[in-house]
Amino acid sequence: MNGARTSKWYIEYAAPSLGHMHGIDGIIVSRQTNFQKVDILRTNVYGKALALDEKMQSTQVDEFIYHEALVHPAMIAHPAPRSVLIVGGGEGATLREALRHPTVERAVMVDIDDQVISLSKEHLPEWHQGAFDDPRSTVLATDARKYLEDSQDIFDVIITDLSEPVEEGPAYLLYTREFYKIASEHLSPGGTISVQAGAAALPFILAFSAVYQTMKTAFPTVRGFSTNIPSFGLPWGFTLASKGVDPLAMTREVVDRILTERGLTSLRFYDGLAHQGLFGLPRHLRTELDKSTLIIEDNHPIFTYH
Repeated sequence: MNGARTSKWYIEYAAPSLGHMHGIDGIIVSRQTNFQKVDILRTNVYGKALALDEKMQSTQVDEFIYHEALVHPAMIAHPAPRSVLIVGGGEGATLREALRHPTVERAVMVDIDDQVISLSKEHLPEWHQGAFDDPRSTVLATDARKYLEDSQDIFDVIITDLSEPVEEGPAYLLYTREFYKIASEHLSPGGTISVQAGAAALPFILAFSAVYQTMKTAFPTVRGFSTNIPSFGLPWGFTLASKGVDPLAMTREVVDRILTERGLTSLRFYDGLAHQGLFGLPRHLRTELDKSTLIIEDNHPIFTYH
């Protein structure tokens, strides 16, 4: 990052009158696939960045925050996760984090857009770090919902790393009541599912609250959590559902003990204290999540910028 003021800007709009600007010094690739627009950029502050349909997905400097938050609470809440399904996550970083757990014997990643996978393999090695080639990995370029509908596989952990659940987007049918029922049927008795759920900031909390309430229709324990992702310009929401352990009840000491037992003491973001912070939502967010009555259904999508 140099001291000269940049003249090229990438603007991500949170609303028609509100945007978050990234100074850029180049575009590595820009392509319209059959499903979405893919941009891999060089930003001045956050290094390389991946954007889908002009929404920032992750950046080189802070992707570890997003991916560790999305993956590890769900993995830790299962006593011995052996099989993992990743829905989306084309950069390979979600797969990378799941494979850190030595209990994992099989990780299936299903992303509908093969071009996102191939472009990430080529241009984002810092993200996947060889995870695509791990012998435990199976990477499929197909529709994840159809995959589950046609499969008899049972998973200990399911992680969905998708773009926002808006009707015009490629992923909204993977956020509905109907999809979560299918996912629950493919989850083991003590299984967990972690979902990126959109912005966790007023007034852009519609997606987060709707995902939270929709997941409650399919799972016995559902907890919202949040952390700040600097490159997103907004705090971000996630939802973790469990058929077993309640992640809110896990103490700092328990989380740290499990991480130590699994040899995961070198994570950059997540540990026992961070776990408490993730699930310690402020009162206004808890209120917004609980008062929402919106359920996302196949024939009832939501319309939101975030």
